[in-house]
Amino acid sequence: MRIAMIGTGYVGLVSGACLSEFGHSVTCIDKDAAKVGALRGGAIPIFEPGLDEVVAANVRAGRLSFATEMAAAVADAEAVFIAVGTPSRRGDGHADLSYVFAAAEELAAHLTGYTVVVTKSTVPVGTSRKVKEIVARARPDAEFDVCSNPEFLREGSAIEDFRRPDRVVVGCDGVRAREVMREVYRPLFLHETPILFTSPESSELIKYAANAFLATKITFINEMADLCEKLGGDVQDVARGIGLDGRIGSKFLHAGPGFGGSCFPKDTLALLKTSQDSGAPTRIVEAVVAVNEARKVRMAEKIERAFGGVRGKTVAVLGLTFKPNTDDMRDAPSLVIVPRLLSAGAAIRVYDPEGAKEAAKHLGGVTFCASAYDALEGADGVVLLTEWNEFRALDFARMKALLKRPLMIDLRNIYRPAQMEAAGFTYVSVGRATVGAP
Repeated sequence: MRIAMIGTGYVGLVSGACLSEFGHSVTCIDKDAAKVGALRGGAIPIFEPGLDEVVAANVRAGRLSFATEMAAAVADAEAVFIAVGTPSRRGDGHADLSYVFAAAEELAAHLTGYTVVVTKSTVPVGTSRKVKEIVARARPDAEFDVCSNPEFLREGSAIEDFRRPDRVVVGCDGVRAREVMREVYRPLFLHETPILFTSPESSELIKYAANAFLATKITFINEMADLCEKLGGDVQDVARGIGLDGRIGSKFLHAGPGFGGSCFPKDTLALLKTSQDSGAPTRIVEAVVAVNEARKVRMAEKIERAFGGVRGKTVAVLGLTFKPNTDDMRDAPSLVIVPRLLSAGAAIRVYDPEGAKEAAKHLGGVTFCASAYDALEGADGVVLLTEWNEFRALDFARMKALLKRPLMIDLRNIYRPAQMEAAGFTYVSVGRATVGAP
């Protein structure tokens, strides 16, 4: 099939590359000429494990290309995907759909023959209908359908998620559009991937509901962690005990400093605003949003208490991105925690394996270091904010030699308390007892 992918952000680039790997001919379109030039030269603008290899292989095979203009690619396409950004709108928290609507209006001028226009961006309920209205108004003569096809990619695991998804959700009305979308995802039939066809409204809501539910699980276990600290429980035991129940499951039951990233904060807020406007308030989602925002502040306070105050002290911070295996800093807990420590008088030395360049755009007044051990040198203690693999087996003896005091605040529960106590550390984690000297 011939496919046009409008947008080369995280979703557009991963989706376009993986669809070309399926054997389709894909053109990814972006107005940023420098970005397109870099992609043509083999430079990948985001860090996603394996993406560079998939892009390079399919460019060599002639199945994947990049363009700044959509005319030729859209005119030739059987399916045109809209995968542009939908950030939270300033002022009211609704998803900003201006890029989606602009793409719809522009692509309309280039449609030839029957084409399926697919909203791949995460959009509120009713957006696909509005896209259809925009295209029909701009091109009353065009023969097309509009589908909703939300993505469920996890940053750091996106390639495998696209190749072997739990399900594919397609919201469309017509039989003809359904058959086109079946052909787009035909290679997944080999893995017997369920393809769920729904109305566009249901499809759009599935995306928001899925992310809100996962965000709720994270928020729930974080509140259980607070309770464990008060009552002497171990949140990892609690998570394991409830996660073994097949009705609950173990995923997303890892206590930490709160969720971040490009999806959960934005999507929970957009769902909340949509529900309020619809007169069907989502009280659980409202609590999730509020609790998660407050948690990041509480984690900064937890760090301050562990240090006995941070004024005049040097704090080493390991990990800045919202999760490992990505350079994404969007709504990362570090963007709240680090500035609060700075404002409390701390000097901050930071290290992140992939996120330093992006973090430098958002965090001023910190010292970026070349390694974890470089960050530890001369610090009064260390805070683990992101669970990168290289932080899972640190040399405790070397750490103690570099730190002024063997203090670790582990907000991801990477280590075992008994292990840290035996190594001579004061160890503060989440939802578990503090060990070592106070």
